[in-house]
Amino acid sequence: ACSSGVTLTEVFTDAKEDLKEMGLKGPGTTSITQLNCARCLICVGACPHEARSHQETGIEVDPAKCQSCGICVEVCPAGAAKMGNTFGTSRDELTEKANNFLNSHSSARAIVFACNWSYYPDLQASQLPESETKDNTYEILVNMCGGRLETQVLMAPFLNNAWGVLVACCPEDDCEHKGNVRAKKMIANLKKTLESVQIDPERVHVVEIPAGDKSLFQALIDTFVAKMDTLGPIR
Repeated sequence: ACSSGVTLTEVFTDAKEDLKEMGLKGPGTTSITQLNCARCLICVGACPHEARSHQETGIEVDPAKCQSCGICVEVCPAGAAKMGNTFGTSRDELTEKANNFLNSHSSARAIVFACNWSYYPDLQASQLPESETKDNTYEILVNMCGGRLETQVLMAPFLNNAWGVLVACCPEDDCEHKGNVRAKKMIANLKKTLESVQIDPERVHVVEIPAGDKSLFQALIDTFVAKMDTLGPIR
């Protein structure tokens, strides 16, 4: 923890700038542009970090400015924008991890999707207390941004007998991509869908976690799991 209060994300951004000046580069989580780019410039205008620009060679990405929010991926009509490396946060990878946990733990209750921006890197450096039993009731899966989660990813755990799904995103004033707004809208719509098929809408829930507040995060997880114990399995 920096005594001057500099966040690790700022330190990482400065480090990326230094590496760029040294001529080092790699895919990382920085967005890249594929050959099928139509140069419509939609991604350039949509990027909240001004990381994308139009050059003679096409759309270029400044790796120091890119914050891996994924907005360019969402708005690209040609599917030319993508992340160089998803580090286990793609739709298929998150779904597979959730399914593996639910199928291998007899006491599995919930899947918790944690936003990279509020969960990492602070909480990664100071992990949550380990469960007393290896047969955990919930699994925390980190995604790049709460706003990039998809309805099918959140619904998939229920197909493997999950009791509930919890989504954690950044607080209203701390989100740099408005991902929390998109996450809340998605959860609100998902609640309506569950209610329409006579499933308690409280089985999906969204919470706001300030970066690094592991105590609050743990308390909210415990509260949600306790709620699922009250509701019981979906019948």
